[in-house]
Amino acid sequence: LQCLVHPREPSEDSLVSRLEVVTLPSRLPGDLPVRRCARELQLPVHEWPHTGPVGQFDVGVVASFGRLLSEDLILQFPYGMLNVHPSYLPRWRGPAPIVHTVLHGDKVTGVTIMEIRPKRFDVGPIIKQEEIAVPPHCTARELEAMLSKMGANMLISVLKNLPESLKNKREQPKEGVTFAPKISIAKSCIKWEEQTAAQVIQLHRAIGSMFPLQTLWKGSTVKLLDFVEVDDVPGFADQLLNDHGAVPGSLLYHKVSQMLIARCKEGWVGIKTVVLKKKLTAVEFYNGYMHSCFQKNSRTVHQECRFQTLKLSTTKKTLKEREI
Repeated sequence: LQCLVHPREPSEDSLVSRLEVVTLPSRLPGDLPVRRCARELQLPVHEWPHTGPVGQFDVGVVASFGRLLSEDLILQFPYGMLNVHPSYLPRWRGPAPIVHTVLHGDKVTGVTIMEIRPKRFDVGPIIKQEEIAVPPHCTARELEAMLSKMGANMLISVLKNLPESLKNKREQPKEGVTFAPKISIAKSCIKWEEQTAAQVIQLHRAIGSMFPLQTLWKGSTVKLLDFVEVDDVPGFADQLLNDHGAVPGSLLYHKVSQMLIARCKEGWVGIKTVVLKKKLTAVEFYNGYMHSCFQKNSRTVHQECRFQTLKLSTTKKTLKEREI
């Protein structure tokens, strides 16, 4: 949205002479970022399904809108409607492409500017497409920031020569189609018996900014923040020379790094923060809830000191339940 405002400045060759915004109704308290940004930029805002004045704009642009658009709406725009989609289509069609890119460990991704087809998601012809390497250890939030800048620059490039861009559009390949369904809070439950340490870290990077990963500690739900790969923990390998008896979910405290270490299906993962009633550092959690188990031997795995897999129903959670 911000990238479209600057080309709106009056000049002989101004790219955007008029700009209005359509947003979805907000289901949560507070304003939507797009609506807030539009108001700061003093742009007219309409709330879906209202789409503003009919037949007064050349082209429509959609980004992460999440609603099927009718043919009647698309035909209101002489140049149709464009979608800025943060993946290298046809990989990761759907509402959560960035999350699935990180979750599946993709090495490359991209942005696609495509033409919208009525009543179907992410299947229209490709107008412009660029690829980018996914940085190692990148989170979904970090990747989103990268792709949003990239997509904004690509959109301006397309709009500067729109008739030519549309003339050179091409259909999406039929091979390589994958889908990126919406992520629910149930995905945040760590499955200690099924997920390796690498998969837990990947899950945290993919969804941790939306849903902190969750587990059970002695019957109480806890949220885990600030995960660390144990390869990055100095001296930790020495502590695991004798880790027989550890089962998935088993918990140790690594004194040197002041970190909790949890056993996964394969490997161990470091945890620096736990939320149990309130946010606790690993040191505070150890002193309050684990110290009595480890008074005699801090290197021995204790069966009662372990996380267990939390199973959530697939029903929607309220905002209060999602709060950290």
